[in-house]
Amino acid sequence: MLEHTIVMTNDLNALLPFILIGLVVLVVAVWFIAKANRKTSVIDDGTRAKDVLDEGAERARRNQALIDAAPAAVKPAPEPLSAAANAQAVAAAPLGTDAEAGPQVVPTTTPAPAAAPAPSAADDLSRIKGVGPKLVTLLGELGVTSFAQIAAWSDADIERIDAQLGRFKGRITRDQWVEQAKYLAAGDETGFAAKFGNNG
Repeated sequence: MLEHTIVMTNDLNALLPFILIGLVVLVVAVWFIAKANRKTSVIDDGTRAKDVLDEGAERARRNQALIDAAPAAVKPAPEPLSAAANAQAVAAAPLGTDAEAGPQVVPTTTPAPAAAPAPSAADDLSRIKGVGPKLVTLLGELGVTSFAQIAAWSDADIERIDAQLGRFKGRITRDQWVEQAKYLAAGDETGFAAKFGNNG
């Protein structure tokens, strides 16, 4: 067995130069084939205009013009729908809160008269499903602070308020605020829970 291994090693040593020459020829052949199949080539006969990326080329005129141009007029940022809705307390709310995210925010402005007469005490409008802290604040700024007001909304009232809700537009109808408010204004917790589920 040992003799057989020695014979194979000698045969391999004898063939090793041929194997290496074959590998070199293969690499050179692949290189020539790759070079012949190149799709593009750059021919610089001295007549070609310098590209802006060529070494020593003139700077790109357009880019320099943009750099040298006077700054564009800055548009003032649009005012937020509600300064209180974007307050730090609301922005810093934990991740587990609803889409409006944040703790309860009490309206800071004096409510304006609404379609229905406002009761003496404000209700917790966040009990209406789909109304979070930002909407409570926004509704408060619009003078809406009670379930009775929302329950008494006509189609015209819904359209008027909905037009002022900005990115929350469409929520009144989609989340059935008026129907929910009717149950809550009447104190019908059982009916509310049966139709809309328990309030978290």
